[in-house]
Amino acid sequence: MRTWVRFAVAIVAAGVGLALAAILMMPEAQAFLTAGEGQKGDLATALRPLSENSVVLARDGSTLAVLHAAENRVPVKLSDVPPTVAKAVIDIEDDRFYQHGGIDLRSLGRALATNISAGGVRQGGSTITQQLVKNSLLSPKQDVHRKLKEAVLAVRLESQMSKNAILERYLNTVYFGNGAYGIEAASEIYFGVKVGQLTPGQGALIAGLIQNPVYYDPFRFPDVARTRRAEVADRMAQLHDISADEAKAINNEPLPPKPVVQPTEKLDYFADQVKQILLGSSSPLGGTAQDRYQEVFNGGLRIHTTLDPHLQQLALQQINANLPDTNGKFTAALVSMDPTNGAVRALVGGPGFDQAQYDIVTNGARQPGSSFKAFTLMAALEQGHSPNDVVDGTAPCPVPNPGGTPNPYSPTNFEGEEGGPMTLTDATAHSVNCAYVRLQEAIGARSVIDVANRMGITHHLQPVKSLTLGSEAVSPLEMVTSYATLAADGMRHDPYFIQSINDRNGKEVFSAKPKARRAVAAQNARVETTVLQEVVKRGTGVRAAIPGHQVAGKTGTAEDYHDAWFVGYTPQLATAVWMGSPTAEVPMRDVGGINVQGGSYPAGIWGAYMTAALADQPAIPFPEPDYSLIPGAQQIGSPASSTTIVPSSSTTETSTPPTSSLPGSDNTNPGFSIPSRPTEPPTEPRTVPTRQPRCFTNPRTSSTICR
Repeated sequence: MRTWVRFAVAIVAAGVGLALAAILMMPEAQAFLTAGEGQKGDLATALRPLSENSVVLARDGSTLAVLHAAENRVPVKLSDVPPTVAKAVIDIEDDRFYQHGGIDLRSLGRALATNISAGGVRQGGSTITQQLVKNSLLSPKQDVHRKLKEAVLAVRLESQMSKNAILERYLNTVYFGNGAYGIEAASEIYFGVKVGQLTPGQGALIAGLIQNPVYYDPFRFPDVARTRRAEVADRMAQLHDISADEAKAINNEPLPPKPVVQPTEKLDYFADQVKQILLGSSSPLGGTAQDRYQEVFNGGLRIHTTLDPHLQQLALQQINANLPDTNGKFTAALVSMDPTNGAVRALVGGPGFDQAQYDIVTNGARQPGSSFKAFTLMAALEQGHSPNDVVDGTAPCPVPNPGGTPNPYSPTNFEGEEGGPMTLTDATAHSVNCAYVRLQEAIGARSVIDVANRMGITHHLQPVKSLTLGSEAVSPLEMVTSYATLAADGMRHDPYFIQSINDRNGKEVFSAKPKARRAVAAQNARVETTVLQEVVKRGTGVRAAIPGHQVAGKTGTAEDYHDAWFVGYTPQLATAVWMGSPTAEVPMRDVGGINVQGGSYPAGIWGAYMTAALADQPAIPFPEPDYSLIPGAQQIGSPASSTTIVPSSSTTETSTPPTSSLPGSDNTNPGFSIPSRPTEPPTEPRTVPTRQPRCFTNPRTSSTICR
């Protein structure tokens, strides 16, 4: 009975084949070919461009991330595909590929007979060329007209492209399941290797996926996948592409247990920022939003970035080593940039991109605390003040606040310390609130905002009384840009992440051209750098010291300890470290035994990271200012009023630990003085007792922290 069925089926199949051949010979078929879907002329040109993954590369050429949309594809040459793997695909999909002219009537009849005999679809009758036409030239609509057009176009395509070119295009186009478009992506997802490393057994499994990538998925249906692989191997043996023993060995090979997720396919904060830049309205790619999307995810771009993988690894290591364990309640962010050109070299945007994709470095807006005092100091220098000028740091320091709340605004120094008259240098080194509040009153808040905007702050700032204490929120990227301006002798370089971009053909379509603009005078930048070095030498930032290197920087602690910073620089590298809650303003009290300040964990992370980053770099000194141009010391503002006002709560940093008294004490190191031209002597500074440091042990790292 089965013999008669097969004989009948064969006759029917032959009839179908003859009918199809006759149809293709008819003039109407050629007319149909040119109607609709625009398929006239050169079909090879009409093939839709293959979507191709874009690759984000680090400064050293290593891969940071792979960007792709729905189709994860990495096109390869046919010469990259092992012959046995290519034969596996041909043997199971179209074993007469090199004999037919685009359609294979014999295979069509055989498939029809097999399917009728089996009572279901067991074989497809489409050739590789027909499948390529279907995937690349035609709409997904299923009807007789489309099938006819598929056959006609396959014949024409064979006359315009070589067999190997068709096969190469097919292998790069076909879907293999689990998000893999093309044989290279399939090799990486199923086996974690490049296509050129595939074994015959691996090739047999991949080839078997083409007919039904879901049903033959080895991760979901391993038994079915094993049977399908055996079918491919047996077919290869029948066609003498492998031996029977090799086919048997393939059948005994284990299946891949799970998809191989390539680490390079995972975005991190830096790669995500690159992606956002490329998709944004200011993208170097130009065009419309849709154009940019196509280029980024399907265009096969090679995006060369500024990231230094070594520095990035050091940043992650030092944050993990020095940040206390708070079960994710508090985290740290870090950004480093080259002050000579603005290139961002390292970026850690928060607790981990897989945990929180909100980048605090680029998108965060946090109170910088006393690290904002750098702008007030620069504004004072621009108005002719000297770092030797004396300002009253006595607490409390009430200042009029008409229309504001409270009025007067009356901050205090840390833990109610009295303060007293002191030089601007000492007020900076020890981060004395009241000294800087009175300094801002003398020079004007708007001048501070003007300086901040010129140096690198882009957030809108309000001229409030607490501005100098860092009450206005900014991002770590803005802060590192601003401090890098000081490192660059007053020249501002805006941060950039992308060095160059090449298209899929290797043509360079973008190259960064960093531009510098004068933000502050070089003399003032050098004077301020001299002052900020004292913060690290003997002030609140001693934990940021780098053995053998000159360091300038400033600590910052926001109100109620909910943000803590250290921002600093050497001539080679500027870095900002922030610590706090990634989601809200949460006081960092009793964290590892201390209330977190900028001089504790942030300065420690900064110092450890920068020490490692500069380990093989020469110690370059900062350029010195022209001391003959520094004005003589003067009194800033009026001495503190004797009016008694109840202090309000306020937070600042302490020296960690202070190594000298403020000016006028009997300490053998009576404060810092910058050489200047002579002038009238200022009011004699009052002696302020040195507070003894309090020390705690970090239980996670066994390191000692003093405050």
